Amino acid sequence: MLRAMRFSIIRWIVAIFPGGFFPLLLRAQEAGAETTAADAAADPLQEGLQWLTHLMRMQIGENTSRQLLVSFGILLVAFIFRKALVLFVFRALRKLASKTRWQYDDELVNAIEAPAAAFVLVVGIFLAATALALPPLVDQMLLRAFQAATLTILFWGVLRFVDLLADMFADGARERDLAIYHFIPLLKRAARVFLIIIGVILVIQNLGYSVGSLLTGLGIGGLAVALAAQESLGNFFGSVSIAADRPFKVGDWIQVGNKIDGDVEEIGLRSTKVRTWAKSQLTIPNKLLANEIIENWSRMPKRRVKQVIGVTYESKPEEVEALVEDIRRLLREDEGVHQEFILVNFTDFGAHSLDILVYYFTKTTKWLEHMDIRQRINLKIMRAVEARGLAFAFPTQTLYFEGEIARRMAGEAPSLEEPGSGR
Repeated sequence: MLRAMRFSIIRWIVAIFPGGFFPLLLRAQEAGAETTAADAAADPLQEGLQWLTHLMRMQIGENTSRQLLVSFGILLVAFIFRKALVLFVFRALRKLASKTRWQYDDELVNAIEAPAAAFVLVVGIFLAATALALPPLVDQMLLRAFQAATLTILFWGVLRFVDLLADMFADGARERDLAIYHFIPLLKRAARVFLIIIGVILVIQNLGYSVGSLLTGLGIGGLAVALAAQESLGNFFGSVSIAADRPFKVGDWIQVGNKIDGDVEEIGLRSTKVRTWAKSQLTIPNKLLANEIIENWSRMPKRRVKQVIGVTYESKPEEVEALVEDIRRLLREDEGVHQEFILVNFTDFGAHSLDILVYYFTKTTKWLEHMDIRQRINLKIMRAVEARGLAFAFPTQTLYFEGEIARRMAGEAPSLEEPGSGR
């Protein structure tokens, strides 16, 4: 079959080769068989054609000069076509892509250019080799090598296309602020490894080797690796769980238990890195995060303030009631306070003060802005307390002394009984 294909290719190339040189030689061979030596001597052109015919029939190994020349011509045409493909076709495609609004068509042209040029070159080499008279074993090896090279180029192009798709999804996820954005590089690497394994198996199979034993060995080896890497697999599935549930993203402030409290810096395949408020970096295995309760402070729609203000017991009921109304009013008038829920009430008789509960939310959840609003409200409360003539209470203690020690501290003389009074 390969020999029949090779002869048909040679016959096709001889028929279309530029200039009609080979058909002229074939006709010269037929004419030379009918002419005599005297006619050839009388016609210099005929003599030259006979000499070229003899040169084309010259045997070099198992191939004639004509077969070698045809093989060289095919190879030359393949190089020329490859160069033209790069210089003209892909240059025109780049110009068309630059005129569109879609940014990825330029990258698509760049992705398929190299595999397409390599495929043209491989086809040219294969056709050039088929033009030669080769042993059957070499023909079979050549066919398998061509199939393997074609599959390799095909998977190379698929890998470049997968990279382009990953970049497209990454850009879209980043614009929409999706948590899966941080896992796209992981998915990209996994897809590349999978395609490389499939490509290697197909290439080995096309080279004539059995892949059954190879797959069996890979299965046993994979089982051994899975048993030896249980922790790594646990962390991997933990990262998949984090990607699916999206409890946090890079930049969020999270708190996990009593030890983890800070901003998420990186979500990796095995672990997540958190920058604490002390500026140290914690590396937490994803397996642990997937099984813990995570408090995400960055997802608060508003930030709470809860505090108790204590005024002295010398305050009159009317003054305390007026102070409560003053605090409610200043909270309603402040632009940084969320107006959905505000609570200000005189709640308790404390050990040292009359306690007023102040409970409200700030609109912002950013720490610095929240603290600025809280400071502004506290200063307004201080001014309100001062305007009402009241005072903040602080812990005090009153000690009561009785008996002789109390009288001495009061400066009184001790009462002594007169001696001999008989009492």
